[in-house]
Order: sequence, then C-alpha cells, then structure tokens
Amino acid sequence: MPRLMLSDEHWSKLRTIMLQHGIYHKPGLRKMVEGMLHRMRVGCPWRDLPPYFGSWNSIFQKFNRWSTKDKLMKIFKSLVQDPDLEWEFLDGSYVRAHQHSAGAAGDGDQAIGLSRGGNTTKIHMATESGGLPIEFEVTGGEIHDC
Repeated sequence: MPRLMLSDEHWSKLRTIMLQHGIYHKPGLRKMVEGMLHRMRVGCPWRDLPPYFGSWNSIFQKFNRWSTKDKLMKIFKSLVQDPDLEWEFLDGSYVRAHQHSAGAAGDGDQAIGLSRGGNTTKIHMATESGGLPIEFEVTGGEIHDC
C-alpha cells in the first residue's frame, strides 16, 4: 500500500470543499483523489500509478474532466484562506514541451511559447510569507515573471 497524503481530518475538510464545488462523495473518491496526489508528488506517468488507487485510466479521466471544468482551480482557491501577505515571493519554472506539442485544434491558449531552448511552458507561482502557494499561472515560456 502506498503512503497516503491525507489524514482523516484533512480528508473531511477537503470533502466538504469538494461538495461545495459539485464533486459528490461516491465510493472510491478518496482513493481517486489520493491517486491524483500521489501522481503529482512522485511525477510518475498515469499508467504507473499503483493499482491500490484503482484504474489509472479512470483516475486520469476524472482529473482531466475536473481540470477542463476548472473545478481543481476552484478547490485550490478555496484552500487559500487568509494568507500572510507581509512578504510575497514570486518564482517561475520552465517546463520543456515536446517539439510536436503545439498546434492542437481549438481556440484555447496552449501556454506554449518559443524560447531559446525551443518550445517551453512557464509556471509562475506566488507564495505567502510562510511559503504556502497563493496563486499560480501557466504561460508560454517567453513570458517574464513580472
């Protein structure tokens, strides 16, 4: 059994927030969320998720659906409550994009830019005085941190 991230207390608080955003408590929801968090923590491909969490494809489909409907961003915004803004820190990280990643059909911004290293995406993160994230944005790699 993989190490889990959420204690029972954290899960009950997160479940309440998820209900407020239209994610209903169904059997296996906690394992599905734990699977998403596990994948984000270790950075493994979806297919390499341990079978303990359930079908990797079901977890991926749910993650993709929640991301498309902006539910995950709304949950993130709900978790940021009363930040300590005495100091605010900004940082950006580049992520290399595959050479064939640009050009998908659709009108949405793909957040892929051309920089000296090729196609890149940049993740901008703002944190509060205690180091907790309060805001993030994904842009093309050529965008400055300001």
